[in-house]
Amino acid sequence: MSTTLKAVPITQDAIAGLAELIEARGEADKLINQDQCGRFHNRATLDVVDGEVGISVFKSASFSMPFKMEMMERHPFGSQAFLPMQEGEYLVVLAEDKDGKPHAPRAYIAGAGQGVNIGRNVWHGVLCPLSDPGLFMVVDRVTDSPNLEEHWFDQAITIERQ
Repeated sequence: MSTTLKAVPITQDAIAGLAELIEARGEADKLINQDQCGRFHNRATLDVVDGEVGISVFKSASFSMPFKMEMMERHPFGSQAFLPMQEGEYLVVLAEDKDGKPHAPRAYIAGAGQGVNIGRNVWHGVLCPLSDPGLFMVVDRVTDSPNLEEHWFDQAITIERQ
């Protein structure tokens, strides 16, 4: 028996407790550069245990919907912020932990100008851009010690748009 999830537009309220939505919404916290640039200050909390934070660039193949999710992963020693360097949408799948496994996954569509900071030790799907070039800045723990756990499902979960 397969499971199907409906991916809904992402909001901060929907992902609260699992991730933070990083975007320039509302009024800027302050204007800088001769009032030509709005600074939306401190939009995410980086959470790293025993390591250093770095900025990497990920370039992923694009995926299409419906998407077959076969596994989820988590990073016990650091949060992971995905900041798109493209205009397209991407799929974000988050789940709480139950007995060391993902529980009740939820799927969201993030769009242009929306980054996501996934909390430390939160189960999430793989980077899943829905258009090319699939280019993202990623801010996360860059220390060489292990920081990845994977859970493979017995049966893939199908994710469709709402």
